[in-house]
Amino acid sequence: MAQESVVYGCITDMLFARDLSELDNRRDNNQLVTALLPAAEDWPLLCREMFSAPRPAFDFGDCQTDVIHFGSSYKAIEHEWDEWLRQFENMLLKMYWVSATVHLQTAYNGSHTFVWQAEEDFHAPGQGTGKLRCEWVREDTLG
Repeated sequence: MAQESVVYGCITDMLFARDLSELDNRRDNNQLVTALLPAAEDWPLLCREMFSAPRPAFDFGDCQTDVIHFGSSYKAIEHEWDEWLRQFENMLLKMYWVSATVHLQTAYNGSHTFVWQAEEDFHAPGQGTGKLRCEWVREDTLG
């Protein structure tokens, strides 16, 4: 248990669509990207079961942000963290989003927060890699 790491966070997308069909296309695309990830029993770093998209924000009236939540626990993921980040960024390249936040909690290295912000109003698939800004914050576990 001492080597357990927990990864969780969310991907947000603002509702910039011109009409309802465009909103549906954005949501369908993002849900398809996560649905096409490998199953958990295959032991991948990212799997479809770790992602959840609650009821669309548009259905709540004034809310303007769709949120996809994710989370999983791993055994010492920090040893494979570069690969986890590479796979996560590759997934983001295929999605519509405004921001993505990943929290990493480790037993030995404390907690870290990574934040990606779209360069324009939002990121769309096929726009290329763009320039993602990533902030790294280390919170000490000593207290």
